[in-house]
Amino acid sequence: MFRVWGRIIKENHLVKDTVVELPGREMSRTKKVYSALEQMCNEFDLAVPIWLDSNNSEFIKHAHTRFSDVNFMEPIDFDYLDFNVIEEDHPWE
Repeated sequence: MFRVWGRIIKENHLVKDTVVELPGREMSRTKKVYSALEQMCNEFDLAVPIWLDSNNSEFIKHAHTRFSDVNFMEPIDFDYLDFNVIEEDHPWE
């Protein structure tokens, strides 16, 4: 099971949140991450944000990143979208 927690934060308050679950091991971790982000954005009715180098670095180190207004092509009415892996498959399981 691969699970990601997404939260929309505005003025240090949680506005919306969701958990996206992707069962199975058919996809690579990268594809799961992109798929989870896309599902999350569909649920929040948002355009999918652009991954910048800073997002990649942070995500590789911590399995967590934040998408702010610089990541979106359209204006957003919140401070950031928090994207955090909370559970993932391991090859030895």
